[in-house]
Amino acid sequence: MTNSLDIIINATKNVLLAKIAQKVKDGIRISDEDCLVLFEKADLPFVGALANSIREKLHGNKTYFNRNFHIEPTNVCVFSCKFCSYSKLYAHKEEGWELSIDQMLDIVKTYDGKPITEVHIVGGVHPKMNMAYFIELIQKIHAHRPSLHVKGFTAVELDYMFRKAKMTVEEGMLALKNAGLQSLPGGGAEIFHEDIRKEIAADKVTGEGWLHIHETAHKLDMHTNATMLYGHIEKYEHRIDHMNKLRNLQDKTKGFNTFIPLKFRNSNNDMSHIAESTITEDMRMYAIARIYLDNFSHIKAYWPMLGRQNAQLSLSFGVNDIDGTIDDSTKIYSMAGSEEQSPTMTTEELVMLIKQVKRTAVERDTLYNELNVF
Repeated sequence: MTNSLDIIINATKNVLLAKIAQKVKDGIRISDEDCLVLFEKADLPFVGALANSIREKLHGNKTYFNRNFHIEPTNVCVFSCKFCSYSKLYAHKEEGWELSIDQMLDIVKTYDGKPITEVHIVGGVHPKMNMAYFIELIQKIHAHRPSLHVKGFTAVELDYMFRKAKMTVEEGMLALKNAGLQSLPGGGAEIFHEDIRKEIAADKVTGEGWLHIHETAHKLDMHTNATMLYGHIEKYEHRIDHMNKLRNLQDKTKGFNTFIPLKFRNSNNDMSHIAESTITEDMRMYAIARIYLDNFSHIKAYWPMLGRQNAQLSLSFGVNDIDGTIDDSTKIYSMAGSEEQSPTMTTEELVMLIKQVKRTAVERDTLYNELNVF
């Protein structure tokens, strides 16, 4: 590995890129300026090689996945994000769906006797689905299947819940934790920079609000994920600003499990006129995230969004996790035009996907404890 980095350093004619490669070899954190150089000057093989060296230093050939399923309580939402292909405004709620607590418990029960370790609960922001509603749901899930890890609610959903309940973030997070919520997904981060956020998601929680909710969860010993929506109207500087804020919070709390770059999809939304990023740009994004986020143990590619073959490719560009088996009820990305219109894979299919590119498939739980090696 070191020899390969030496070859890269010696072969690089750009002095700035050679210095960045040397930093990676020496385990030195790159700066925001270095990151911009990678975005603007480095070719894909260069960033891929650097990212893969870090990935293999941290994890060898291991690629993680988990056995999970999603529950999406509703796609009715009080917010109107321009990039969203999923939600229906509350004024048009008859066009969407709303699940009752009993209906969601029925979904949980369909997995009885199956080796699922996590339920992932996210959806639209429905004014009727308040704190009391979700506390009851979490409690009933735990009563039915105590061993199931409940990961739920984006910071957007939580911010609305807390404000509606007239609770502080600290009070609200503690109440949900006491009810049995164990970790948070990373959704709703989009792009933190105010100039971009006000253009694509002006009425939802601010970037600072998102970070505060996740920091509060970390202080309660709840781990969370982090995301970034890229490939729309943002510039490289906005991506770097976003990752910088995440890196700074991770320095402070060490509470993030993984970082998940999410590719903007342009079907069926108010930003359909914007071309999607190329696969080359996608791989550059994963690789540079792996290089920049030196305090994040894991970089995840969400395979239903990228597609199976591109998810395989990402495993050579710094990614060491491709999410889970999921199920065919996941509509958020298929409605936005993702590669996977029926996003479900069996454990055997996921393992084969990983092994086909000479990586070792490792089943994990939500907190990255290793359960099975294939």
